[in-house]
Amino acid sequence: MTLLRPPGTQAHRQEQLTAAYARCAAIAARHGKSYHLATRLLPGDRRPAVHALYAAARTADDLVDLPGADPEGDLAEWSRAVLADLEAGWSDDPVRLALVHTYRRYDIPVEHLVDFLAAMTSDLDVDSYADMAALDRYMWGSASVIGLQVLPVLGTAPGVAREEAAPHAIALGEAFQLTNFLRDVAEDVDRGRVYLPADAMAAHGVTREQLAEKRHDARFAALMREMVAVVRRRYDDAAPGTPLLAPESRDCVRAATDLYGGILREIERADYRVLDGRVSVSRPRRLAVFARRLTAAQLARVSVTMAKPKSRSSTGA
Repeated sequence: MTLLRPPGTQAHRQEQLTAAYARCAAIAARHGKSYHLATRLLPGDRRPAVHALYAAARTADDLVDLPGADPEGDLAEWSRAVLADLEAGWSDDPVRLALVHTYRRYDIPVEHLVDFLAAMTSDLDVDSYADMAALDRYMWGSASVIGLQVLPVLGTAPGVAREEAAPHAIALGEAFQLTNFLRDVAEDVDRGRVYLPADAMAAHGVTREQLAEKRHDARFAALMREMVAVVRRRYDDAAPGTPLLAPESRDCVRAATDLYGGILREIERADYRVLDGRVSVSRPRRLAVFARRLTAAQLARVSVTMAKPKSRSSTGA
């Protein structure tokens, strides 16, 4: 990459960078309550990067899910801009600036961003998936690479190569994405898309028209029960990866897994009636998960702080 000198003085650049990360944190807090709560368990110097990755993904996703007059053109323009900014090493857009800084600081391969943008672009044309294999191919860009982007920020335990932890990071990204698909069936069909495998729907006698009409019945409940089991297996695949992470990052991942896994439990408690409205984990439950992990996270941070010199700034600039 060719690094162009950012405009202004160093102090001005730091001010812009701090504001950019603050914008990303606000986006994460507004749109990803469980996700944002879990990130509070991370050390302060790692948290902004995770917010930046979330905010960038959310921005691109919203261009597709909350489109303007020209969603294809808007997404293409944003994609071109973020890749150009990454090459230049700076951006005038706060979300893209934080993303560029995060990518460079943690040496995240640009291919992950390219694959993510390709998945978002496919959402403009592809509205269903024949089977789980087809859905997995889509999730490589929409979920797997998200796990791979976050992995360098979380870090790995001493002696653990990033490649060893990568398959579990992929599985966790997919588990989170699949959880969202099950929770958001009604919202997605309203946008013209179905993320339930067509062959599984057919096996249970569930049609796209039934989803559009929000008709819950025993067949739909059986389909959702099967899909919840599929998602739980992804969480099982991800679980061995948590001990491979840096100790100070593990409780964040454990909390996020508990909170997203809680969405599956809420779906079951609602008798799989996700067509009636979005299910969610209650605020008291979210806070209880956070509190349970907080002490362990603080102890891990103390151990790491005693072993390493402190960073000069929360953004690493």
